[in-house]
Amino acid sequence: MHEHCVIGGIGEPSARGYAIRIYKKHDKISGVIGMLNTRQKIILVDDNMSNLAIGKNMLKTFYEVYPVPSAAKLFECLERFVPDLILLDIEMPDIDGYDAIKLLKNTPEYADVPVIFLTAKSDEGSELKGLNLGATDYVSKPFSAPLLLKRIETHLLIASQRKELKKHNDRLQAAVSIKTKQITALENSVLNIVAELVEFRDSVTGGHVTRTQRYLQCLIEKLLEENLYTNDVLGWDIDFLLPSAQLHDVGKIAISDAILNKPGKLTDEEFERIKAHVPIGVDAIERIEENTEEHEFLRHAKIIAGTHHEKWDGSGYPLGLSGINIPLEGRLMAIADVYDALISERPYKPPLSIEQAEEIMEQGRGSHFDPALIDIFHMVSGQFADIVNFYKDGVSMIIRPTGEQVAAFA
Repeated sequence: MHEHCVIGGIGEPSARGYAIRIYKKHDKISGVIGMLNTRQKIILVDDNMSNLAIGKNMLKTFYEVYPVPSAAKLFECLERFVPDLILLDIEMPDIDGYDAIKLLKNTPEYADVPVIFLTAKSDEGSELKGLNLGATDYVSKPFSAPLLLKRIETHLLIASQRKELKKHNDRLQAAVSIKTKQITALENSVLNIVAELVEFRDSVTGGHVTRTQRYLQCLIEKLLEENLYTNDVLGWDIDFLLPSAQLHDVGKIAISDAILNKPGKLTDEEFERIKAHVPIGVDAIERIEENTEEHEFLRHAKIIAGTHHEKWDGSGYPLGLSGINIPLEGRLMAIADVYDALISERPYKPPLSIEQAEEIMEQGRGSHFDPALIDIFHMVSGQFADIVNFYKDGVSMIIRPTGEQVAAFA
């Protein structure tokens, strides 16, 4: 049994029987039943019962028709199903057609359902008002059955084509999104491995690149929680900023192993050579920029690579920037980079304990580090310690821009 909203419902039983008898001649009973079950649904709204009966009789052979006597009953029907088209009278008590279509177009579930106004009004102003409110057509009463059927057919076809186009676009967009994520994940994985290889030359036992990314993530999330430097942070695309931090020491690729792995104190000349990894890294990123379109990833990478050795008091390198003249990305990376250096083994020192590292970080307040960021560091120091413990066995997690993590062995 088909459910009726108010009166009528789909075609009369006699009409159904008549259709089946015709098709029985051609042995197409099953085809016709399938057609009847999938016929497009039309809600006919009119407060005049004669108009409802006439309209239903005109349409019932071709469509499932749900006649309702008011806009209120229309919305009761819409709670049960979404029709393919609505024929809507304008002059009705309580809620007229104009108010009804406003409600329809302001409700996402029904906004795309085509609405044809049926009205005795034939003046240009009324028609224009209906079309401006979102009606697809305007048919004057009394209406011709062939004309009404043709207009319904036309608008249902347009609506169907629009739905198919949207489905196609959605499928394309989903495919592009999947492919973009795959490419981005691949790029990030390659960058991660390249960055790790650079760190291996510095006798780092692995995980530094990923740990510093995770430290940055903790610091940034806490900045937002504490409403500190909010305007700067909200202007960033975090999906690009975090992976870009992998390139902070890419310039070390040009520094000799003898200097990188020297177990003792560096000479002044050797230290100057070490410092050169910053401009070398920036130059490498700029050369990438020359061969591609401007990208947030590269912008963040260049800032972080170029400023993470600057110090709050101006004693850092390579530019001797101080205070807030150091970009926030660089000030954050300085905290992540120094902390990880402290807790890691280096050719010139054993790893320090978490407690020792935190104490040294505090000593750098106002000299090496932004004092406000040191406060943030202390708030997340427990998370930093968890990150250290998580990666202590040399297993790192590549952080993809999507937030997905993939294991990589350091």
